[in-house]
Amino acid sequence: MPYSTSTDSFVFKGAAQNPFLAPRGVFFHQGKLWVADTGQNRVFMWHNTPSEGQAPDLVLGQTHTTHTGRNVQGEVSANSLQYPSGIWSDGQKLIVADAWNHRVLIWLQLPTQHGQPADVVIGQPDFVSNQPNVQGLNHRPSAQSLYWCYGVCSDGQSLWIADTGNRRVLFFKEIPTTSFAAADAVIGQTDFSERDYDPANAIWPYSVKVGPQGELAIVDTQFYRVLLWHNASSAFQQPADVLIGQPDFAQNGQNQFSFFPQAHTLSWCYDVCFYRQGLWVADTGNSRVLGFHTIPQRHNQPADLVIGQPDFTTGSENKDTIKTTENTLYWPFALYAGQDKLAIADTGNHRIVLQDLQTIHHF
Repeated sequence: MPYSTSTDSFVFKGAAQNPFLAPRGVFFHQGKLWVADTGQNRVFMWHNTPSEGQAPDLVLGQTHTTHTGRNVQGEVSANSLQYPSGIWSDGQKLIVADAWNHRVLIWLQLPTQHGQPADVVIGQPDFVSNQPNVQGLNHRPSAQSLYWCYGVCSDGQSLWIADTGNRRVLFFKEIPTTSFAAADAVIGQTDFSERDYDPANAIWPYSVKVGPQGELAIVDTQFYRVLLWHNASSAFQQPADVLIGQPDFAQNGQNQFSFFPQAHTLSWCYDVCFYRQGLWVADTGNSRVLGFHTIPQRHNQPADLVIGQPDFTTGSENKDTIKTTENTLYWPFALYAGQDKLAIADTGNHRIVLQDLQTIHHF
């Protein structure tokens, strides 16, 4: 069942005089909206759902809402950002994946001032360091290091980090309150010092999400698939229970080696989010979002809904969508669902789409 973003949705491009540039993170909680304005190295917050053109109430990573430079056009610090992506908040704490500084920043209480420095840094020994794996590219990872970390997720107690460049997901039993904390467990590698290439594990884990019933999903961008465990605790010991986008662990074809997509294929997928009894997948390379009414129980299960395309067999590189994307999607990178709304970071269109889910069948 296709569903266009042009109906029952709100399109938001940021402040009228200060629009988004390639936003790759979005999150909302109790009316508050956060957007990682990735291309301009900042995170915006609105205390309430904004109206069109409304200026943000707060900016992080910059000292003013109009500033855009990497690391505030200087050296890395506790109040700077470089390519922020994943965001999580419970309305009290705020966690941001500061991807190109190879770290995750934590504010233990919600910031109240522009450019407010973070309280905790994960992945680096201090706020003025930003080398991959602490000492540089030629050094092995550890339980304390990160390399191109794009995704963060929490259930309010524990923390998961998609440590993308190290081909793994790090797990912390409790959200760290002190800097340079060591992870308690790793998913995708045999120990904290390995970063091997193994098709049974995520090759490029860009996003990690936890479901309401304890499920775990890891988006494996380079193998065009989502790894899904029905119980998050089993992810430390065994391969995923279900693959979305591929028929088995040995396959890695973009749209399963077809020019046209199908209801069961993916192309450069970057995010996933759980909602009620099902989930949504950002099928980025096909410029669409796929919806599943219930959690898939078998490999290669087809989606039930599509947002951003007129049908399941049209993708962004097909002639029907190459002329315009104004009423569709163009490379959606990030998703968050809650409060009967789906927030989509429609990155290629430099905007956020808030889709009303109450109007969509079964959601």
